[in-house]
Amino acid sequence: MAKESMKARERKRAKTVAKYAEKRKALKEAGDYDALQKLPKNASPVRMHNRCKLTGRPKGYMRTFGVSRVMFREMANQGLIPGVKKASW
Repeated sequence: MAKESMKARERKRAKTVAKYAEKRKALKEAGDYDALQKLPKNASPVRMHNRCKLTGRPKGYMRTFGVSRVMFREMANQGLIPGVKKASW
């Protein structure tokens, strides 16, 4: 499990990105890069990092399911993900 502070930091970044999204878009279209520089660093969507929704694990993230590979495997084995089953040949 990730530290609660790391999960909270990512949630805070997501709020900041959403808050400044329209303003960033307008400034980019206008070509006003000086004003873009004055926005908070965390207003940039590039600074966000995908994390597992259940554990907060930053690595091994599966975008289509929103969880890490570890949680994906556990959930698939328990039958919690529809349409996914363990391969055997």
